[in-house]
Amino acid sequence: MTACSPSLDFPSLFKWLAARQPPASRFPPLRWSQTGGWPWFGSAAIDENLMPWGRCGLSKRPGKGSPTMPTPERDRNPALPFHHIPVLLEEVLTALEPKSGKLILDGTLGGGGHTEAMLKLGARVIGMDQDRTALEAASRRLERFGAQFVALHGNFRDFPEMLAEAGVSGLDGILVDLGVSSHQLDEPTRGFSFQTDGPLDLRMDTSRGQTAADLVNTADAEEIARIFRDFGEEPRAWQLAKQIVKARAIRPITRTLELADLIARHSPPRGRRHPATLVFQALRIAVNDELGALRELLRVAPRWLKPGGRLAVITFHSLEDRIVKQTLQFYATAELDRPEWPAPRPNPEHCFRLLTRKPVEASAEELERNPRARSARLRAAERLG
Repeated sequence: MTACSPSLDFPSLFKWLAARQPPASRFPPLRWSQTGGWPWFGSAAIDENLMPWGRCGLSKRPGKGSPTMPTPERDRNPALPFHHIPVLLEEVLTALEPKSGKLILDGTLGGGGHTEAMLKLGARVIGMDQDRTALEAASRRLERFGAQFVALHGNFRDFPEMLAEAGVSGLDGILVDLGVSSHQLDEPTRGFSFQTDGPLDLRMDTSRGQTAADLVNTADAEEIARIFRDFGEEPRAWQLAKQIVKARAIRPITRTLELADLIARHSPPRGRRHPATLVFQALRIAVNDELGALRELLRVAPRWLKPGGRLAVITFHSLEDRIVKQTLQFYATAELDRPEWPAPRPNPEHCFRLLTRKPVEASAEELERNPRARSARLRAAERLG
């Protein structure tokens, strides 16, 4: 069965997913929760203790010299502490064409900005996020849409098992926004930023998996250097890895500023960018297996999209964008050719038509409103019949 088989062999798919699950000794069993109430999902309560928040797209934070722009959402509810701007919103809506009768999976619900816009256009949306705080906050924000929306707790790599269990057999669209949410960046206890001190965590899902502190204090120098090199493209990967091993022999590295200061002391100046930026990116990708999750999503997405269904992926760095670009180009190639072959051969996994030959970037107007969109790249493709 190719990646574009129109029928779903669920037992084989479950076996394939199970083989890639982390050992039980490292991670607890997968847990997910649901809010909303489509008939085939049943009912569930929505947590009332969390405030709405946004993903990857806030204007400047309130404070000295950085006023926030008012929005209708903010005007309606002055209690909202932050201003949410979904990245590349109009471009996503153009790519996915949400409307009444369509069922779309938002695999990175975050603050719910993209989902809210699709719901307003009449689509039904399944929102997933592995960050329970973001999930429950977005669920509260979107509860007015009732049975049109449902939220699931989990990593988007696990959506086949979760949707199959719920009775879903096909999707009209899939969206994933791979950026780190502004809430995660601005919350010191999550460890995603070294602007303020906090525990060296970096997990998207704080209920499972090893932390960044676990990694830097237990992995050998070769493994740490590989992570810095492969996931951060850090030019001083080996030198920094050795310094980490040397420092942890004296005292475990458990705080964000502790690691950031260590990296800064052993790195040359890099202009406006902090020397630890690439190191923190690499640790986050490794801790959350972000590239592995992306590859698994791209592998199974064609099986779930109905003919004419669309896939849209927003990336924020070259490692992610390269994977998306190469995978979509492969799925969109009708014939394969190799030097040793006498003639081109049909591609058995040809199942997509590219909607974006080049990545779509934020407009000048969006960048003025939301500087954090400057690294966003959108690629999209349509499932062939």
